[in-house]
Amino acid sequence: MIAKPTKLSGAFIIEPEPFPDERGFFARSWSEQEFQALGVDGHFIEGNTSFNKEAGTLRGMHYQAAPHAQAKLVRCTQGSIYDVGVDLRRDSETFRQWIGVELSATNRRMLYVAPGFAHGYLALMDNTEVHYQVTAAYAPKSAGGFRWNDPAFNIEWPAVETLNINQRDREYPDFIITPPSA
Repeated sequence: MIAKPTKLSGAFIIEPEPFPDERGFFARSWSEQEFQALGVDGHFIEGNTSFNKEAGTLRGMHYQAAPHAQAKLVRCTQGSIYDVGVDLRRDSETFRQWIGVELSATNRRMLYVAPGFAHGYLALMDNTEVHYQVTAAYAPKSAGGFRWNDPAFNIEWPAVETLNINQRDREYPDFIITPPSA
């Protein structure tokens, strides 16, 4: 696998390194040892799949607060998405900055975001399926989110004909920046 750093500390674009032969190719998509060499948490404990019937479906922006913060490794296995990670780590040099990457079944790219990031995506095609691995189990009391169009971040989403967002994601409050505790 090939890990490419992004402009955000703790976020990487992961590309498979194919070894082709007459049948097609083989590529490693994840290696705990290679993730550790990057200095990131690669001990995934859960895998999840999300299916989106229609292009324009937006899921996010979601996160889990400490002590249940999750790193995520996201891959689109069918169709195409615009995948977004936002750094919410207050002590990070890239706090409140975001990255967006197109992930598709065709390009086979993945996005890794560290614990302390918010995550969301926009389906760019009908019948899009997303698989992601996480480093911590879902903890409802630690779950949070902010709106996809929150002015604190100014995320630039691709234009779509119709935007499909569930009520919870539409009604998240604005992200509030609180001063660090003394």
